[in-house]
Amino acid sequence: MDSKLANKTLNKLLQGEYMAVDTFNIFISKLKDEKMKRKLQRVQKEHRKNISTLAEFIQNQGGEPKENLGLKGTMADFKLNRELNSKDNNYIINKVIEGETQGINMAEKVLRGRLDHNSRKIAEEILDQDRKSLNEIKSLIN
Repeated sequence: MDSKLANKTLNKLLQGEYMAVDTFNIFISKLKDEKMKRKLQRVQKEHRKNISTLAEFIQNQGGEPKENLGLKGTMADFKLNRELNSKDNNYIINKVIEGETQGINMAEKVLRGRLDHNSRKIAEEILDQDRKSLNEIKSLIN
């Protein structure tokens, strides 16, 4: 398996994790319920851990982690920030669930690609963690 191709694929997953951390900053700042904030902060911490794991793995494979969201990510954050102004907690949590689901779908797409055993193992571990996080978030819905 070509490590350049695996690193390119894993960088897509890494970008999704960066987007999650950035959007969680917005979600957390908009929530009024402290319990919900703490839960999202725990999930955000998992995304930060995933970033560290992926970046280190890519580097150890001789690749370079892509750590910039670019204009697309910045515009998405701006749009989300405006959309969430004066929304209630349940609306915000539903947006979190929507975002996490999109991230999981992207990770599943990555796993369908051509990856060597070790790259696939890392991607599967992150996908499993993201699924657990989604279930935690769903428990916040009233």
